[in-house]
Amino acid sequence: MIRSLRWKGAAFTAPFQLGFAFLYLLPIGYAVHQSLFAEQQSGLGLGGSTTEFAGLDNYTRGLTDSAFMTSILRVVLFACVQIPVMLLVSLVLALFLDALASRVAGRFRILLLVPYMIPGVVAAIVWVNLYSPDVGPLTPIGDLFGLDWNFFAPSMVWPSIGNLLTWHGIGYNMVIIYSALQGVPRELFEAARLDGASEIRIARSVKIPYVRGALVLTGLLSVIQMLQIFNEPALFRNVTPQTVSDSFTPIMIIYNQAFNAGNYHYAAALSVLLALFLGVASFLFYRFTSKEAD
Repeated sequence: MIRSLRWKGAAFTAPFQLGFAFLYLLPIGYAVHQSLFAEQQSGLGLGGSTTEFAGLDNYTRGLTDSAFMTSILRVVLFACVQIPVMLLVSLVLALFLDALASRVAGRFRILLLVPYMIPGVVAAIVWVNLYSPDVGPLTPIGDLFGLDWNFFAPSMVWPSIGNLLTWHGIGYNMVIIYSALQGVPRELFEAARLDGASEIRIARSVKIPYVRGALVLTGLLSVIQMLQIFNEPALFRNVTPQTVSDSFTPIMIIYNQAFNAGNYHYAAALSVLLALFLGVASFLFYRFTSKEAD
């Protein structure tokens, strides 16, 4: 009977297992297979090309590709600034909602979640137009206060993208943190108030320690998403190609190698390298932050 129940339980997960195998495992296996080959031109390059086994040559080339490694470093440095800012804003908003009545908090929660409901590409297009000095309202507003800012300048590209990503992601992270706050025993707040603790002290000493697990989760998801950033820089490149190059992020390099240069095997190797780097970065982030959460 127990064996029969196990098979029935496994049958319920069969659709997910099949989807995971066909949509994730097979593409990953195909990418690894393609990364082990390379196109070789015959003769002087006037003839056709042949696909030959290259072993780990594509991986060696990727690890020594200065543009690819620089793009990873660029995104990592950006993530070290943008992710803490976004999580801090999300935490403050979650604490603000937790301090409100449940009915009022529900209305504000929906309002703050609206930016996340907008598709990323649409949100990027909206903000690119807001940043535009020709049609956007931000440049005239800056002129009123004597601010001569250019959101597409080299020194402002990353802050502009960071503002976009923060605006788009705070609602999602806020909901996760707010849900964790709802699980905090309410009697702890009453005990703290009886001891004379202020609301700020309660938030710092009671609420925040209880949501460290949620902060680790949202931080981990943000790290994975940030290292795969593509839509926002690609749209910025259409507006300011002299500032945002085609090697601005790792995904942009992989895209150009695959669809512009036609070097699918090298692009597959770069994809595998990026996936490995994502796995290591996620593991290290979880390892260090989970210790602090414990």
